[in-house]
Amino acid sequence: MGLVAAIAGGIATISGFGIGSLLTPLLAFKVGTGIAIAGVSMAHFFGTLLRFILWRKHVNKQLLLSFGLTSAVGGLIGALLHNVLFNTILTIIFGLLLLFAGIMGLTGLSEKLRFRGAAAWIAGVLSGFFGGLVGNQGGIRSASMLGFKLNQKEFVATATAIALMVDVARMPVYISFQGKQLLDIWELILIATIGVFIGTIAGSWVLIKIPEKLFKKVISAIILLIGIFVLIHG
Repeated sequence: MGLVAAIAGGIATISGFGIGSLLTPLLAFKVGTGIAIAGVSMAHFFGTLLRFILWRKHVNKQLLLSFGLTSAVGGLIGALLHNVLFNTILTIIFGLLLLFAGIMGLTGLSEKLRFRGAAAWIAGVLSGFFGGLVGNQGGIRSASMLGFKLNQKEFVATATAIALMVDVARMPVYISFQGKQLLDIWELILIATIGVFIGTIAGSWVLIKIPEKLFKKVISAIILLIGIFVLIHG
């Protein structure tokens, strides 16, 4: 658990997502999917908070207040519905969306997408909704953010700030409905959190080594690989 959490934290620092995608299936083997989503959200929150502290100066405030706010709203709605609507079919659909987004990015087709106005708000709601529903909103969020003109540091910092907003919106819901179950697995949550911290620090060092012109290709490749991973464990 700790090793996977460290890898997830490193990937999340580079791409803006990955903690939920990698840790949720692993924890689900031990405690079931529903509590795994809630448990991983705890480690996700603390790891994202650390990443935000490290990169907060590069946040694109305009994007945060449009795409980010609607992501938080979508995250709250998804969290409220995750015990009712979550199923394997949704996970498979989510994995396929990641595959599509990854291929779009690697082929350069995503460069032709530009989200403006209402499109940015809709993309934010949908990515946040998946965050609350299946615990893996980051891949869709990062894929959507490829449609905005952001440099490397802005991309990671803004994706992190949005992820933090989504976590703040959904965590109270998880705690309210599954607080007792979360206390029962506090040791696993602590191990995951420590691993994510270590990975976040290491990932920050790797991030600054990635050339700007290759950054979006790297993001797209990670999205594609996470999509494959989600489908395999779906």
